[in-house]
Amino acid sequence: MSYGEDEGGEVELETLHGRSWPSVTQFSVFLENRVGQLQEVYREFQGSKVRIVGFTISDSADCSILRLLLSHPEQGREILSLNKHAFAENELLVVELPTGPHALSDMCVALLRAEISIYYAYPLLVHPHNRPAVALHVDNMEQANVTLRNMGFDLLCEADLSS
Repeated sequence: MSYGEDEGGEVELETLHGRSWPSVTQFSVFLENRVGQLQEVYREFQGSKVRIVGFTISDSADCSILRLLLSHPEQGREILSLNKHAFAENELLVVELPTGPHALSDMCVALLRAEISIYYAYPLLVHPHNRPAVALHVDNMEQANVTLRNMGFDLLCEADLSS
């Protein structure tokens, strides 16, 4: 980083590294572990342009965590907030898999060779370019981006999921 004063005496801030990889926002919604909770969340998006494009559910005896990828995350955030859901946000990589029988294996091997851990992964419900895609939460987003791109994988951004 560098700091410097401009003529007005204000400090300018310039960073060395900006975020240079595409990512998508995941919403982790905390729900009671009871029948119908997923349907209630789904209904809240009806009538809006927001679609659920990927999801996974983890549950325990007391609660469930619904992880969502949404077609329009800004509007989705508003809907979740208006309906008083407790949720957290984080960034995921979405990898589009090339055609071929070993695409998923090739992706995993590339990340393994780069010593990148996959915390969890799940497939998307949509295929923006008519190819399967996988959402990944990894321990090093920047290195995963470089590794996957160098191996010929395409990464999707939020704009790819809204069309």
